[in-house]
Amino acid sequence: MAQTTLDAFQVIADPSRRQILQLLSKESLTINALAENFDMSRPAVSKHIKVLYNGGFISIQTIGRQRHCVLKQDGFNAVQQWINYFDSFWQTKLKKLEDVLNIKAEKKINNH
Repeated sequence: MAQTTLDAFQVIADPSRRQILQLLSKESLTINALAENFDMSRPAVSKHIKVLYNGGFISIQTIGRQRHCVLKQDGFNAVQQWINYFDSFWQTKLKKLEDVLNIKAEKKINNH
């Protein structure tokens, strides 16, 4: 069965996955340690971890016999690029509005 590729927003759409990311922002954790924070089975947590891993939000490092989940920047970069695009869009619109308001203010000052 072919794996469906999720975009970054599909990956972080689930509240449990966002909570996993929040937990990992404090420290790397094993899958078992992550599972202790949720009212779901360890296999269910593992599925969320797999989605985060495939989306580039986390890496998994084997230390001894334990697998530690660590934040990875790739998935976050995709989200940031999307946000940056719209930041630029709105900054351009606001700059045009500022220019129009400045022209109107100058005309009003010059007419009085």
